[in-house]
Amino acid sequence: MKSCVVFESMYGNTHEIAEAVASGLRVAGEVTIGSVNEIPAAAVSDADLVVVGGPTHAHGMSRAASRVAAVETAAKDDAIEAEPHAEGPGLRDWFRDVPEASGRFGAAFDTRIDKPAVFTGSAAKGIAKHLRRHHYKQLTAPKSFFVDGAEGPLKEGEVERARTWAEELAQRYEREQG
Repeated sequence: MKSCVVFESMYGNTHEIAEAVASGLRVAGEVTIGSVNEIPAAAVSDADLVVVGGPTHAHGMSRAASRVAAVETAAKDDAIEAEPHAEGPGLRDWFRDVPEASGRFGAAFDTRIDKPAVFTGSAAKGIAKHLRRHHYKQLTAPKSFFVDGAEGPLKEGEVERARTWAEELAQRYEREQG
């Protein structure tokens, strides 16, 4: 199985989850991982499974203004460091160029505060919707991984939970292939 993990990350939490997902998928084959600035949308056309993740901002996927605000927050607080690509294009921009999947598989994840999604929203739901629009078959429901506070860090155990989730995705893919 060839898989591709694409992420958007502001403070490194989603990046860390994406790395864990890639690690879990490696049990089933080759994995390419990178941010939306590193993986051109057209590059996912070779992947059997595309896993996409991003941080939850204002109840959903980030927007240009929320990415700028995240970078400004990091600039004001020495304890927070913005990812190098944080202010650049995000997942919404990246999805504009994603080719049709023609029956390949996709999965979505996000990072968000550990409260009910009705209060926090979920970027993963929007990501899953974009994957469906591009005709990716969903292997599972969108998945959330939790941070302490808006900037993180990740809650204890979330990295391992992400790795386990990815191993389960690989197993589901294998079952779908029969």
